Amino acid sequence: MRVPCVRVPVESGEATRQRLAEAALLDGDREISVEDGDIFIPVTDADTVPAEYEVVERVAAERTGQVTPDEILGYEPSYERLGDIAIVDEDDPAEARRVADAIMESDFPCETVVNRASKVRGEYRIRDWEVLAGDGTETVHREYGHEFLLDIAEVYFSPRLATERHRVVEQVAAGERAFDMFAGVGPFAIPMAVRGAEVVACDVNPRAVEYLRENARRNGVSENLTAIEGDVREVAAEYDGWADRVVMNLPHSANEFLDTAVTLAGDDCVLHLYDIQHEDDPFGPGERAVRAVAGDEYEVTVETERVVRSYAPHEVNVCLDVRLTRV
Repeated sequence: MRVPCVRVPVESGEATRQRLAEAALLDGDREISVEDGDIFIPVTDADTVPAEYEVVERVAAERTGQVTPDEILGYEPSYERLGDIAIVDEDDPAEARRVADAIMESDFPCETVVNRASKVRGEYRIRDWEVLAGDGTETVHREYGHEFLLDIAEVYFSPRLATERHRVVEQVAAGERAFDMFAGVGPFAIPMAVRGAEVVACDVNPRAVEYLRENARRNGVSENLTAIEGDVREVAAEYDGWADRVVMNLPHSANEFLDTAVTLAGDDCVLHLYDIQHEDDPFGPGERAVRAVAGDEYEVTVETERVVRSYAPHEVNVCLDVRLTRV
């Protein structure tokens, strides 16, 4: 059906939409559309549209779904969801605020919008956040049937790794003994425990371990998950030769802990080693490092080489699933 629409450049779309909304001229039953750099905003009465706007007749589909931030802004902004928090990544404060307002005005399910205010830094791998809408940075994130309470200002957590975590967890069998060397709030450890593994999970961040213990309780696995606060290198001797599976998700420096992983490994153990390497040789450095540390004690078999995601220009985040079999 052809209806009157205000046509403006995309960059003016949100301001125009707001003005039309204030004048009660928006046609809420029709979809906003974008074409060739222009945004078309359906209106209810062409005769009362302010004179500075161009009004055209255009086919506009009936609105059947929810209002999205894209429709409000006239373009697709970059953001991700973590629990009830929407995370944007905008260098321009004004644009960040504009995106936040659109997210909150839309039907996108969230209570808070934050913008990244620093890079990940420090031993705990946390960053600063600017809260643009809502209040607080604690949330409950749900992933593959599990829930994780966390505060993004106090712990590291990446929702982008959900598929990769699920891939690893699906390999776990009931009765296994699994050690998560850098556990955070438990996104690997807790699902492994849910599958029936006996899990030991370690982290140096005290707040992460507090959340880990709470999340073990929330997911009903407190009995088969041991949470340890501290440097894994200082507790490994207590679990010498214990593990059937070791998760090493500390991409920038996991190789520095390979001797500890080998200490933890039992007679037949799978290491999940996460690494960041140049795209020209993404897996070679990690494999060579494992073989060097394993020495003559273990036969080393690389079972999976997987690019998890792009990390930076010409750099990739990878995972090596490596089986160590004691000779």
